Amino acid sequence: MGKVIVIQFITLDGVIEDPDGRGGAEFGGWAFRFGREAIAGDVFRLGPVLDGCVVLFGHRTWGHFSRLWPERTDRFSVAMNRARKVVASTGSPDLTAWAGSERLDGDVVEGVARLAAEHDVVVIGSTSVVRALQAADGIDEYRLLTVPSVIGDANAVRLFVSSAELGLVSVDAAGPVVLTVLAARSA
Repeated sequence: MGKVIVIQFITLDGVIEDPDGRGGAEFGGWAFRFGREAIAGDVFRLGPVLDGCVVLFGHRTWGHFSRLWPERTDRFSVAMNRARKVVASTGSPDLTAWAGSERLDGDVVEGVARLAAEHDVVVIGSTSVVRALQAADGIDEYRLLTVPSVIGDANAVRLFVSSAELGLVSVDAAGPVVLTVLAARSA
């Protein structure tokens, strides 16, 4: 049985919205303010997990990644491009834009459970997918790359919208950012 691992860029006040600025939020782009080296490469320490996992995206996040990643050639990008990618979408995205992509059919929680029966599932961004999995207690681990910024916008999208009991697995400072790995108490 695989684990469901959520990876997110996050601010000190829990904001996950618009880390790269492409969403047009007034505060967008906060993840890039500390230099590309702080957020590039395998900053989430996925390493060998990528070799056998399924990478799950919501349709908007997949669309953004499918425009950027196929042409990248660094070691981490090669691993991402080689990985099996699954898109949770009610529409019909053009999955030919990024090799190894397929659509997740049916209910997202049930689909993730099917995938996790055989593989680790890494969820990248994709707030609606994360929300569905949170509501179903379907997340085993969070890997959060925290940037030392506070957005201070009460309407900004945050990772947690209700209480959660998590266990600390590890903390690793990487320049101006911190990678925190947390396990769900039920995992």
